[in-house]
Amino acid sequence: MLILLPPSEGKTAPRRGSPLDLDGLVAPTLREPRTQVLDALTALCAGDVADAAAVLGVGAGQHDLVAANAHLRSAPTARADRVYTGVLYDALDAASLSPAARRRAATRVAVTSSVFGLVRLADRIPAYRLAGDVALPGLGPVAGLWRAHLGEAVTAALGRGLLVDLRSGTYAAFWRPPADLAPRVATVRVLHEHGGTRKVVSHFNKATKGRLVRALLEDGRAPRTPAALADVLRDLGWHVEVGDAGPKGTQLDVVVTEV
Repeated sequence: MLILLPPSEGKTAPRRGSPLDLDGLVAPTLREPRTQVLDALTALCAGDVADAAAVLGVGAGQHDLVAANAHLRSAPTARADRVYTGVLYDALDAASLSPAARRRAATRVAVTSSVFGLVRLADRIPAYRLAGDVALPGLGPVAGLWRAHLGEAVTAALGRGLLVDLRSGTYAAFWRPPADLAPRVATVRVLHEHGGTRKVVSHFNKATKGRLVRALLEDGRAPRTPAALADVLRDLGWHVEVGDAGPKGTQLDVVVTEV
């Protein structure tokens, strides 16, 4: 089973740690596109700060993020699960997982990154600012770059297991599973139900996905089909509705009434 997560917009910058080592990251086939993104991003942020901020979509009060991007190659690194913060990662709380669940997380969880393409939770990365919908000068949209490279890395990480796709729409555009993988793809949508109405609410969505991942890692089972995953989640106390199978996989709706 491979659980594919989005990154967080917010990140905790390591105060100390070794500098970035691209050869130490998972999926060595991604070294070239990682280098391309790093080169384009650091060059942008080493130039005019206001211009870089406009490209990256950061406000005037966040120019420190631009400065940090300019030094990504020499910046301290830490485990990805300590760098990525925010609602989903707070709910996952990887540091407090049981030893067995932490071992499962090392092999069952990966994050789609606009800078690194794909990282494991134990991969050491610096804090960066680059949203998935940004187009970098001289390189173009980062989503387009990764679409040309991520397929081999993700399918290698997936093996013969089930893909549990929890990515947001922005990062889902980096790589879409081909039709031949559809029977082994479950996309999870979280719906908040209130007063008889259901809708996607960002906070509920992220928090619930973090808790789902945590529950699956602690439980330890590795379902091989979307229907089997739905059964596991129901056993763990979630309300799950299974959609029809299609060429992109099967959608599971997890319905919650409170965060």
